[in-house]
Amino acid sequence: MSLTTGRGPLSTRPAGRFSAPLPAPLVYVEPFQRRVRGRSDGRTVVDSERVLLVHAPGQPPTYAFPSEDVQAAVAAEPEPAVAGHVRVPWDAVDEWWEEEERMLGHPRNPYHRVDCLRSTRRLRVEVGDAVLVDTSDTVALYESALAPRLYVRRQQVDMGLLRPSTTTTYCPYKGAASYWSAIVGDVVVEDVAWSYEDPLPESIPISGLLSFDGSRVTVKHDLPTPTRAFEDLEPQPDGPTCSNGGRC
Repeated sequence: MSLTTGRGPLSTRPAGRFSAPLPAPLVYVEPFQRRVRGRSDGRTVVDSERVLLVHAPGQPPTYAFPSEDVQAAVAAEPEPAVAGHVRVPWDAVDEWWEEEERMLGHPRNPYHRVDCLRSTRRLRVEVGDAVLVDTSDTVALYESALAPRLYVRRQQVDMGLLRPSTTTTYCPYKGAASYWSAIVGDVVVEDVAWSYEDPLPESIPISGLLSFDGSRVTVKHDLPTPTRAFEDLEPQPDGPTCSNGGRC
């Protein structure tokens, strides 16, 4: 599962607890056995096969490089968790590559998992008095340290009430998301749903399916409600996984 984000064990709002208190803040550092390169203006300015992956509470993983693997012109800064290493802000270079695959958003977390399971859990979505979907033929997406989501095929959605939005976001674990707005009479509700038209391999079962934003429309489902694993744990809100505030 994700170590440091969402409800992960080293996040700022873990779902469970350790048997003994941990020092805070606790940072986990591990070898990352892939070649990582950063490119700007068509030139490689970071190139390392001695990369470390740094997991800090509440943040996605970051790369740490031996300082000699980063060109002097790059806006690097010392990595506090590892002597002799530097970190490079994601936006300080134009492109990041692991081996021959371009990375978008942030480094992928090796402890993050996405499971897509066929389900008979019911999903009903309403905009005002209009029903967008009401079905128990769903796909449940379970993603590390995040609340589960239900996805449905377009045949089960009143697509006549939806139009494509110009909004797009990117999730390092599911891919590029396209959004849909609802039009009911004279009322337009922006970005009520999203879909992944060409998802990453682990999320192929939700290709082309829609999921809905419960903060913008009325979403009713029979997914289990969050429970308190321990009596002395205070309930916490679910956290985002993506830079778009968690809607992906």
